[in-house]
Amino acid sequence: MEENKYVSLKQNVQEIIDLIVAKDADEANDRLIEVSEQLDDLLDFSDDDDDLIEISKYQVLLNQLQQKIIALRSAT
Repeated sequence: MEENKYVSLKQNVQEIIDLIVAKDADEANDRLIEVSEQLDDLLDFSDDDDDLIEISKYQVLLNQLQQKIIALRSAT
């Protein structure tokens, strides 16, 4: 996988975190869905073990962010 894919993923995840901090659960959820789809595409076309490990790290992080979004929605 190209390094710029990781840079793009990192930026997108940071946007989600920023939206959660700003308490914009709806927009954070929309961005999370987009990034999840991007990860799924990367997973479909990757067969390198290092890439798969890196993708799985992002999947775990997105799952944690989704839990934060759910908590944010239930708090309002």
